[in-house]
Amino acid sequence: MLKSTDSNRLSLRRSSRSPFFRQLKVFGIAFRLAFFLWCDRLLNRNSSRRKHRRARWLVTKMLELGPTYIKIGQALSTRADLIPLEYVEEFSKLQDRVPPFSSKLAILAIETELGQQLETLFCEFNPIPLAAASLGQVHKARLYTGEDVVVKVQRPGLAALFNLDFEILHRLVRLGNRLLPDLRKFDLEAIYREFFELLYLEIDYIHEGKNAERFQENFRSYHRVAVPKIYWEYTTNKILTLEYLPGIKIDDRSTLEAHRIDTQEIIKLGITCYLKQLLEDGFFQSDPHPGNMAVSQRGEIIFYDFGTMAEVKAIAKEQMVTTFFAILKKDTDKVIETLIYMGLIEPVADMTPVRRMINFLLEEFRDKPVDVRAFDRISDEIYAIFEQQPFRLPPQMTFIVKSLTTLDGIARALDPQYNLLAAAQPYIKSIAFSKQQGNILGAVAIQTRDLIRDKLKQPSKIERSILRLESRLDLGELQIKVRSLESERSLKSIQLGIKSLIYTCLSGFSLLSATILLVSYFKGAAIALFCFSGFWFILLLRSLMSLAVKERLNKMTQKQ
Repeated sequence: MLKSTDSNRLSLRRSSRSPFFRQLKVFGIAFRLAFFLWCDRLLNRNSSRRKHRRARWLVTKMLELGPTYIKIGQALSTRADLIPLEYVEEFSKLQDRVPPFSSKLAILAIETELGQQLETLFCEFNPIPLAAASLGQVHKARLYTGEDVVVKVQRPGLAALFNLDFEILHRLVRLGNRLLPDLRKFDLEAIYREFFELLYLEIDYIHEGKNAERFQENFRSYHRVAVPKIYWEYTTNKILTLEYLPGIKIDDRSTLEAHRIDTQEIIKLGITCYLKQLLEDGFFQSDPHPGNMAVSQRGEIIFYDFGTMAEVKAIAKEQMVTTFFAILKKDTDKVIETLIYMGLIEPVADMTPVRRMINFLLEEFRDKPVDVRAFDRISDEIYAIFEQQPFRLPPQMTFIVKSLTTLDGIARALDPQYNLLAAAQPYIKSIAFSKQQGNILGAVAIQTRDLIRDKLKQPSKIERSILRLESRLDLGELQIKVRSLESERSLKSIQLGIKSLIYTCLSGFSLLSATILLVSYFKGAAIALFCFSGFWFILLLRSLMSLAVKERLNKMTQKQ
C-alpha cells in the first residue's frame, strides 16, 4: 500500500496551493481577458480568427486552473445563444482534452477509500485508465468472483479545490457587479450558486449510484435498454464500482452498420427513451453526450454516467406534453403560453422579441440540424430579451434544451435526413394506445388527435406564403434599413482619431522608456523599445494620413 506521506505530496499537490496565489491567478486571467476584449473592441478587431485565438487562450488557462474551470467551460460550450460561436467551438474541445491523473494516485485513492490493498480487492486491475473526465477517471478491473467491472475514481483533493474556487468566484462575481452594474441583471450570484450545488452533487458517487439504480428501475420493462449494475461493497463517496458493459459509441455510424445494427431503430429507441425520461418519469439524464451512451452488439442502448441527472416537477409534465406537440405543429403562441405557465418566461409589455426568437427556433431547428451559426441572425432579439429580462431559466430547462440539442446531433450523425416526428412515433403510439389512465396519457391522446387534424387541414402553398408574410409583418421581421452616409463618415473619422491617439501614446511611451534604458546602460532593451517606437510611429503616420484624406473628401462632398 502507498504511504500516507506520498498521499499528501501527490494527491493534494494542486488543491493545497496557497489560496492567495490561486485567487491572484484567477483574477489575473479574468482581468487579462477583459483587457484583451476591450482592446479588440476599441481597435475594431472582431474577426473570427481573432475570437478563435482568444478562445484558445482561455481554454488553455481553464485547463491550467483545473476541474472547476473545465466544468465551467463545458457548461458554456452549450450556450451558443449567449457567447460567440468561436468560443462555443473551442470550449467544446474541453470534452476531449481533459488529461488523466497518475495511476499511483488512483490506486492510493481506491486503497484509502475501501480500506484494503488493491490485490485484495481485485484479481486484475488495469492501471491505464479507459477514459478521463474533469472530475475523475475509470479503470477496468476484475473481481475475484470473475465479474468484469469498471472503477470510477474521483480526482484527489477535488472537494477542497471546489471549496476554494467557490470563494474565489464569489469574490470575482461581487467585484464584477460593482465595476460593471449592467451585469447585475443577469443575477450571476444565483447562477454560480446553482452551478456549484450541481457540481457538489456530481462528485458524490453514492448519489450517482442511487441515481443509476432509480434509472434502471424506470426502464425495467425496456429490454433494449441496459444500465450497469452498482457494486455497493466497492463503492464510497469517491469510488464507484459498476458492471463493465462495453459497446459501440452511439454516433459511430460506420461501426454500427458493420455490425449490422439498424441505425433507424437506434434513433427511434433513443428518442423514445428520452421522451419517457422527460414526460413519464420526470427524471432524466441531463448530459446525454456520445461518451455517455453506447450500443451493444445486440442493438441495446447502454447508458453510462448518472452524476448529472435532473428532475422535472410532476405538475409540469402534462404541460410538457402540450409543448411537445406545439413544437411539432410550430405553434409559437402555444409554446410561449406553455413556457409562461411553467414559469420559464415572465410576461412583459412587449413580447415581440420572445415571439420572434421562438418562431425562429421552430422554423429553423424542428426539421433541420441545429446549426449554432444561425443564432447570429437573431442576435438582436436575444439582446432585447435579456434587456427586458423576460426569461427565467432554471437549471432543469437548460438541461432539457442541452439534452435535446445533443440528441438531435447524435440522431443526425446516424441519419442526416432523420425526422423528429417520425422518430417519436413509436413513443406516441405506445402512449396513445396504452391501457393506463392519467392526465399525461389523456393529454398525449388529445394532442395526437389535434396534430392529425392539423395535418389534414394544411393550407395550400399560396395560403402558406400569405400566412408567412402576415406573420413576418406581425413579428416585425420586415425591417427598413436607412443609411446615413454623413453619420457613417463622422463615425469613421472619430475611429481614426481614437486610433491616432492610441498610436501616439504607445510610440511616446516606447520612446521615453527606450531613452531611460539607454541612459541606464541597458542597450539591448533600449534598442528593442526604439524599434517598437518606430513601429507605432509608422502606424501613427498612416492613421494621420488616412484621417487627413477623409477630412479632405468630406470637405469636397460638403461643397458639392
